[in-house]
Amino acid sequence: MSLINLKDITVSYDGKVDILNKLNMDIQKGELISLLGPSGCGKTTTLRVIAGFIQPKSGQFIFDQDDYTAIPVHKRNFGLVFQSYALFPHLSVFDNVAFGLKMKKMHKKDIKKAVNDILNVVDLEGYSSRYPKELSGGQRQRVALARALVVQPKLLLLDEPLSNLDAKLRLKMRAEIRKLQQKLGITTIFVTHDQEECFSISDKVAVMNGGIIEQYDTPEKIYAHPASEFVARFVGFENFVTLTKKEDNRYQSTSGVTFVNDANHEHIKIDEKVIGTIRPDDIQILDDDRTLETNRLDGVVEVRTYLGKEYQYAIQTEVGTLLANAGNSKKYNQGDQVRLYLPSNKLILV
Repeated sequence: MSLINLKDITVSYDGKVDILNKLNMDIQKGELISLLGPSGCGKTTTLRVIAGFIQPKSGQFIFDQDDYTAIPVHKRNFGLVFQSYALFPHLSVFDNVAFGLKMKKMHKKDIKKAVNDILNVVDLEGYSSRYPKELSGGQRQRVALARALVVQPKLLLLDEPLSNLDAKLRLKMRAEIRKLQQKLGITTIFVTHDQEECFSISDKVAVMNGGIIEQYDTPEKIYAHPASEFVARFVGFENFVTLTKKEDNRYQSTSGVTFVNDANHEHIKIDEKVIGTIRPDDIQILDDDRTLETNRLDGVVEVRTYLGKEYQYAIQTEVGTLLANAGNSKKYNQGDQVRLYLPSNKLILV
């Protein structure tokens, strides 16, 4: 039984354009779920519906088998960490964390114990008397997390909590969030536009576009088998070729090049057009004279870009310009003729 069910959630800010369009999603207890997508895709709106800040135009939000659609924010007992952390600058770390408990009129002795316990969990023991201006970005973020967690919420909602941190600190803090989430076993929804960030810590990822979920699956499956061209482009696929199915697993480009795809796509009919895509890392630049009847292309190097550990080449072929990455052992120059091989198990159809 799912802990959270979003059923046909539709949200419109002006009554005309739907920000969310009949969105559906199920979340299991104890999972960390990320909502991933570009600006304007609806991920923050989804989080605000769950938090109770937005009333959907239609649909239901079911939490633990109860209808929470119309329950006000203050009765949901969800923890929320904003992008800006929203700490009170005039209050100490202790008083910031204790704020929610004081609103509940908890006894002072119990408040002190609860705050000290959660500060210990987030590695901020000894910081209780400091003020936000005396803390680093990572420390302020941990205070915001402690404040959200100290009230023992039923659900933790994180709205791009790492976006204000530098790159090195983001890496550290995302690992700390995952460790903390697993330690407490709290169901968590994490909003981000950073693919690497959410893939590294999530049990499942919902890739959103235009108010709908294009794909909802584990990071591994989304990375290896994107369900649509939008998802493929969003997770790093950069080469796209229009193909027509000719028989079983054989497909032909508009220029007549034959490609084989290992997967058995029985739902694709003969003569139906699809998009074939492959990552630059998966295209091989051949250094031998192997005779290959399928998935092989001749090309000419247009541009070489240095990436540090490898080079990326833009190569003009009869199916268009393809990007291919290759190591530093051999360097190709502009105008060089090369042979490319697109492995059948790396060519994805979307």
